[in-house]
Amino acid sequence: MSSVAGSLCHESVHKAHTPASETGRPLLAVAAVLLGSVIATLAARLTSFGLADVEGAVHAGFDEGAWITTAFTVGQMMIALMSSWLGMAFGVRRVLLVSCALFAVSNFLLPFSPDLRSVLALQTVSGLSSGTFIPLTIGVVMLNLPPRLRIYGVAAYAMNLELSLNVSASIEGYFDTNWSWRWIFWDSALLAPVMWSCVWFGVPRQAFNRGLFRNADWAGMLFASAGLSVLYAALDQGNRLDWFNSGLIVGLMLAGALLIAAFLAHELTHEKPWINLRFAASGNLPLIALTISFFRMVILSTSYLIPQYLITVQGYRALEVGGALIWIAMPQFLLAPIIATILRFVDPRVPLALGFALIGIACAMAGQLTGDWASDQFMPSQLLQAAGQTFALTSVVWLALRHLQPAEILTFGALLQTGRLFGAEIGSAFVQTFVRVREQIHSSFVGQHIVSGAPPTILRLQGYAHAVTSRSLGGPQEAARAAALLAAAARRQSYVLAYVDGFLVLAIAVVVGLLMMLALKDPPEAPAPGA
Repeated sequence: MSSVAGSLCHESVHKAHTPASETGRPLLAVAAVLLGSVIATLAARLTSFGLADVEGAVHAGFDEGAWITTAFTVGQMMIALMSSWLGMAFGVRRVLLVSCALFAVSNFLLPFSPDLRSVLALQTVSGLSSGTFIPLTIGVVMLNLPPRLRIYGVAAYAMNLELSLNVSASIEGYFDTNWSWRWIFWDSALLAPVMWSCVWFGVPRQAFNRGLFRNADWAGMLFASAGLSVLYAALDQGNRLDWFNSGLIVGLMLAGALLIAAFLAHELTHEKPWINLRFAASGNLPLIALTISFFRMVILSTSYLIPQYLITVQGYRALEVGGALIWIAMPQFLLAPIIATILRFVDPRVPLALGFALIGIACAMAGQLTGDWASDQFMPSQLLQAAGQTFALTSVVWLALRHLQPAEILTFGALLQTGRLFGAEIGSAFVQTFVRVREQIHSSFVGQHIVSGAPPTILRLQGYAHAVTSRSLGGPQEAARAAALLAAAARRQSYVLAYVDGFLVLAIAVVVGLLMMLALKDPPEAPAPGA
C-alpha cells in the first residue's frame, strides 16, 4: 500500500472526504463511478472486437493494427497506480472531471483519424483518461455510501465490470451491422458527458493537497508506471511476435524488468517512498492481489476461447458471438444483489471458493465441446460461469475492503485495477499462445492420419469432389478443391482439439486457485469509513 496511507495521508483523506451529504450527492457520485467502470471496460472490449474495421479505415495491416488495442490498455496501465495519488492530491472530483472531458474528446475524434499514428495517439489519451475511472470507483463507493449499503455498491461494481466485459461483442456486432464502426468510439463519447454531469453534481469538492503534491515521489511513480506499461506491452504483443524470438519483445521485457528493479530499489531507500513495500507485503494483501489477478486471468481466457472457437470453427460474426457471451452478462442483474446479501452474513471466503468452483466446473463442461457445438451448446456452462464470476469477484474485493483503513481505500482501488489489467493480460497472452501451440501439435497428429492413397482418405476426397462437381470446370479442379476441403477439415479439427485443451487447462488452473485460497485469512474488520 502507498505511504500516503500513513498519518499525513490519513489526515488529508479524512478532511477531503467529509460526509458526501454535506457537499455532494452520494448516490449520484456512486452512479458516476459505476458508469465510469462500464465505460472503461466497454471501450477496451469494443475496440478489440471491432479492430478489423478500424484497421481498414486507416489502411493498417494486421501487424500495424495490432498496436491499436495495445495503445489503449498501455495507457490504462500507465495511470492505474498513479490514480490513487492523483485522487488524494487533486481530489477525486477534479481528476474525474478532467478525465471524462479528455476521454469524450479523444473518442469523438478517433473515427476522424487520417492515419494509424493519429489513432495510436488518441487511443493512448483515451486509455490514460479512462484509466482513472475504475481505480477511483471503490474509493467513492466506500466513502460515500452508508455502511449497510457498501456491500451492495461493491456488488454493483463487480456486476458492471462483468456485464460490460461480456456484452461488448453484441454491441459491436449491432453497430457494425446496423450503423457504423465509428459508433465503437462514439457510444463512449456520448456516455462520458453523462458521467461528467454525475461527477459535477454528485462528487463533493475537495481541497488541493499541497503538502502531498510537494512531497511527491516523482521518481518512484515514473519507474513503476513506465515499468508496468512496458511489461504490459510485451505481454500484449508477445504471442504475435513469437515471444523471445523477437528482439522487440526481449527489449521490452528487459526494459520493464530494469525499471521495476529501479522502482523497488528506490522505494526501499527513499525517505518518503510512494509505496510502502513492507506494508504492502504484509497480511492478506499480496494473496488477495494474486487472487484477483488469477481470477482475471481465468475469466479473460474463457472470454477469449468461446468467441475464437465460434469465429474460427463455426464462422460466426461478432453479433452472433455476442449471443453466447450474453448469457454471462444478463444473470448479473439478479446475482449481484443476492451475493451482496449473502456476504452480509457469511465469511467472504466461502462464496469466493464457491465462485471459483463454479467457474472450474463451467470450464470442464465447455471442455467437452466438439466441432458441432454452436452458441446454444455453451449456454449451460455460461450460466454457471456467470454465477461463479459474480460470487468470486464480489467476495474477493469485499474480503480486502473489510480490513482496510479509510485512508487506504483509494490506494487499494489502484492496486485492484493494476491486478485486473495484468491478470487479464497474462491470461490472454497465455491462452493465445497455448491454443496456437496446441493447434500446431494437433495439426501434426491429425495430418499423420491422412495418408495419401489410404482407403479412408480416398473416400473422403471422393465425397468432397462429388460435392463440388457442379462448381468445377473439370477433373483437375475438382481434385484440387477436394484436397483443399480435406485440409480445411483437418485444420478445423485441430482447432477444436486445441480449444478443448484450453478449457481443460483452465479448469485445472481453477483447482490451483482454490488451493491458494486456503491461505487466505479473515482478520477482524477495520473501522468502517466515515463511521
